[in-house]
Amino acid sequence: MSSIAICWAALAAAHEVLPALADMEVQGERLTFTVETPLEGFVAGVDLGAVDDTNAAPEAGTYDALRALGAEEIAARFRAFWPEMAEEIDIEIDGARVAPELDEVVVPEPGDLSLPRPAMLQFSVPLPENAQTVRVGWDAAFGTLVLRQQGVEAPYDGYLEAGAVSDPIRLGGGDQASGWESFLRYIPVGFDHILPKGLDHILFVLGLFFLAARLRPLLWQVSAFTLAHTVTLALAALGYVSVPASIVEPLIAASIAFVAIENIVFPHLGLWRPVIVFGFGLLHGLGFASVLGEFGLPAGSFVPALIGFNIGVELGQLTVIAAAFLLVGWAWRKPWYRQVIAIPASAAIALVGIWWVIERTLL
Repeated sequence: MSSIAICWAALAAAHEVLPALADMEVQGERLTFTVETPLEGFVAGVDLGAVDDTNAAPEAGTYDALRALGAEEIAARFRAFWPEMAEEIDIEIDGARVAPELDEVVVPEPGDLSLPRPAMLQFSVPLPENAQTVRVGWDAAFGTLVLRQQGVEAPYDGYLEAGAVSDPIRLGGGDQASGWESFLRYIPVGFDHILPKGLDHILFVLGLFFLAARLRPLLWQVSAFTLAHTVTLALAALGYVSVPASIVEPLIAASIAFVAIENIVFPHLGLWRPVIVFGFGLLHGLGFASVLGEFGLPAGSFVPALIGFNIGVELGQLTVIAAAFLLVGWAWRKPWYRQVIAIPASAAIALVGIWWVIERTLL
């Protein structure tokens, strides 16, 4: 029963914290930042660098209430909050710190309250004559920042973890990351979207684990899953496949429930299992692609960054399997393993998957 309680507690993961997207461009005598991100987390005081899901924050109730407010009300509340936020935005021009000024706030009206409401805020700083470089960052409480330079050749494109500050960026361009740098940079990004942020993918991998009682069949399943989601992740990231999240997310939830229920009904691995896992892997690849779509990949190093992201995903999955094996792998050969461990754990996973299907389609 403890495994069921643990998985059920994880159902709160419905409001994942995603990076803020900031486009930086020199416009006349000012350096302008156009940021796309939900504003409710800032206004509510959620520490976006400390939580992966807003439901886990002490301010979750305030955050949800703000998301139901009209566009003008949220914009007004953010403008009131701006002086406090501006003090925590670190912009240095040629080593000298400058204060950002708020130019514009655009907030859409509330829609589906189960989804984030990305807004647009624009702020800028004055540029001294002959300014050469800029360093950018903001307080860890504002979360991860994806910073993309616009309007220059070989532009900078950085993924700044919460609280990080960029290296000096040449305002005239030329700081585009090499393919190798992009590859290395996106490995931890992919890993992060499994551990700790990819609860649905974690549960699917655990569903594969709990039917296997030997390493070889487990590896066959994981290999089929990996191959499939690699294919659709690449196709979707390149723009060849596009399926709305409103379709993909309920199907991913259904795949979790299906695999877990199959673990309970069938005591042994069927010949059809790798085929089914491959099909579900195609769905999960679309899920990963939707994550990438939130912040994009560097245009100049698209393929290395995509490969790095995918390797990070695989490392995250292998870490999940290794952790599960360390916890219960010693019991694989025990006659009571299936009844005491595999079936209860699979039942817990199935309950979560079924609830997510309901939540993602009806609520």
